[in-house]
Amino acid sequence: MNKLKYLSVFILAFTAYISFTNYGIWTYSPIIFSFVLIPILELFFKPNNKNSSLDAKKELKKDRYFNIVLFTTVPIQIGFVIFFLFAIQEELKPYEIIGRISSLGILCGILGINVGHELGHRTNRFQQFLGEILLLTSLETHFLPYHNSGHHYNVATPKDPATARKGELVFTFWFRSQIGSYFQAWKIETNKLKKKGKYFLSFSNSMLIYSIAQIILLFTIYFIFNIEVVLAFLAASIFGILMLETVNYIEHYGLLRKLKENGNYERVQPSHSWNSNHIVGRSILFELSRHSDHHFKANKQYQLLDSLPNSPQMITGYPGMMLLALVPPLWFKIMHKQL
Repeated sequence: MNKLKYLSVFILAFTAYISFTNYGIWTYSPIIFSFVLIPILELFFKPNNKNSSLDAKKELKKDRYFNIVLFTTVPIQIGFVIFFLFAIQEELKPYEIIGRISSLGILCGILGINVGHELGHRTNRFQQFLGEILLLTSLETHFLPYHNSGHHYNVATPKDPATARKGELVFTFWFRSQIGSYFQAWKIETNKLKKKGKYFLSFSNSMLIYSIAQIILLFTIYFIFNIEVVLAFLAASIFGILMLETVNYIEHYGLLRKLKENGNYERVQPSHSWNSNHIVGRSILFELSRHSDHHFKANKQYQLLDSLPNSPQMITGYPGMMLLALVPPLWFKIMHKQL
């Protein structure tokens, strides 16, 4: 059962199928599943802070099952993007269009960006490539160079646009984080090219390749379909990106590393990321909510992440915390007390 829980992400995919093949309120099936059903379930399931033993971790690390589950999300995500491009052309009422756009947006956020994030941390180039494909389906390819070489290095400092400041609204954070991370991604890539003695206009420039790939994808959709479908896909991608930024907001809100006398910040510790052990959210997000250990040891695969005793704990799982962040007065009241 501990292994099978990660298959719950395919329930989300099924709700997207319901959205794309039905009408009315059914077009909001992924929204209802992700932001109504899961938060309610997490009120009844106690957080599970148990960790696997060292012997068990050795077996978990060798078990190919955990990679197979991740790899399977790639054709599913691509398939649903294509499915959406046809489904959005049907005669739909405005609220049904919004429902289907939000449905793909949730897939972009959870399968495209979240799984792309997990695979983007791998050292295996093929697995990284799969992560890049997933991020491309969400038009968030700059995430990889910025996240790995920027966010993990500067997290919980004023240098990191993806670390929310105490008292900052999530709505303004969306723009600061997304725009700041985009420009930092270009800066990181440019510095890498200089160190390697490579030219800006070369196949070694990942950001350039990513940008071209995104342009090609959008023009392909335009030539095969029409501008309305392109706009719908862009809207779904933006929805997924806003999900990412809301997650970024709750993961490090108000947490700061100490600045040492030599001008450097203290090493990243588990206390610099908010953690959640709520089992439902952990399962569908591939342990993303055990975020303290992820930042403490970024190369750990998702099935090996631990709950660490000195990590600050969220009051519920990620879906519930994301909803809470959208109500600033309530968010500030609860989180400032936690801080």
